Amino acid sequence: MTTFDEIVPVLDRLAIEVPSWAYGNSGTRFKVFATPGTPRTPEEKIADAATVHRLTGLAPTVALHIPWDKVDDYAALGAYAADQGVALGTVNSNTFQDDVYKLGSLTHRDPAVRRQAVDHHLECIEIMDKTGSRDLKIWLADGSNYPGQADIRLRQDLLHEALTEIYAHLGESQRLVLEYKFFEPAFYHTDVPDWGTSYAHVAALGEKAYVCLDTGHHAPGTNIEFIVAQLLRLGKLGSFDFNSRFYADDDLIVGAADPFQLFRILAEVVRGGGLDEGSPVALMLDQCHNIEDKIPGQIRSVLNVQETVAKVLLLDRDALTAAQEAGDVLGAHQVVMDAFWTDVRPALAAYRETKGLPADPMAAYAASGYQQRIAAERVGGTQASWGA
Repeated sequence: MTTFDEIVPVLDRLAIEVPSWAYGNSGTRFKVFATPGTPRTPEEKIADAATVHRLTGLAPTVALHIPWDKVDDYAALGAYAADQGVALGTVNSNTFQDDVYKLGSLTHRDPAVRRQAVDHHLECIEIMDKTGSRDLKIWLADGSNYPGQADIRLRQDLLHEALTEIYAHLGESQRLVLEYKFFEPAFYHTDVPDWGTSYAHVAALGEKAYVCLDTGHHAPGTNIEFIVAQLLRLGKLGSFDFNSRFYADDDLIVGAADPFQLFRILAEVVRGGGLDEGSPVALMLDQCHNIEDKIPGQIRSVLNVQETVAKVLLLDRDALTAAQEAGDVLGAHQVVMDAFWTDVRPALAAYRETKGLPADPMAAYAASGYQQRIAAERVGGTQASWGA
């Protein structure tokens, strides 16, 4: 039986990257909601992200989204982040908001459009060189809405050609991480709709290319933990985008809709060595806080991951293996459920205090006055939101 003290080394190195865009305004397809204190600049986004890290010790890096987070001086932005106690992380490309990409970007029929999309990714790599970022994350909105609209086979060939050029520009320690999504905004077919398609492309590229798994990007009923196990087995799981969903890509707080699913996913991450020291698997949030406050939403999210990881680490693997080998179906299930129902919150509160962190980061943030201060100070200018 594993004790809490035995899992502390893993908890000590647990890191969950937060996305800069989570601190901006977001909403539904019908409305983006403005809120007081919303950042207006990349620096203000980083300051908010750093607040999450100061209170939780779990979010040491901030992912950037280009062009939303473009600045004139990335060295200065990195220095600002360091002064705040965090570092710049993954660089996310964007080929889904320009009018020219209406019918595709890297898979567009027009060579000029594909050239523009490839050049954007090369610019992202140049930014990575300046920020020291390891990962270039690519999510494509490319696809079609009607049968016959596009040549599905040709688009796969064009995608391989474009990714090959982008991959060739990566530095020695840099990686390309290809995300997939079941549907939306394309409804008939999506060019990278599933883990198999993403895997086929990154496997063809080479050892510096990996799959990104977004937990909200699957058909209802999909066994996501099986995908995790398979990608870890193949050595191609590069990163997670954690969120939660009820129906589609809801981008809700991770673990909110189905905490047991998050447990099952992280159980396979641990089983496959994804939290081992030196693991290539990166954990990141990708959420939109539409109706809740942004900073406490991110605090709650990283705490949900930490609590679930602690439960998984307390799973009695020896008892589980023994039950599996004996064909004890209910016994094996009970071992899993015992770990899932373990209340780790008191132990984690005490653990945080040993690290000089507040036992209850949510309460500490509410009492800090930070939300009231930024609401008073961040007046005027243009609030960050989708597309800014």
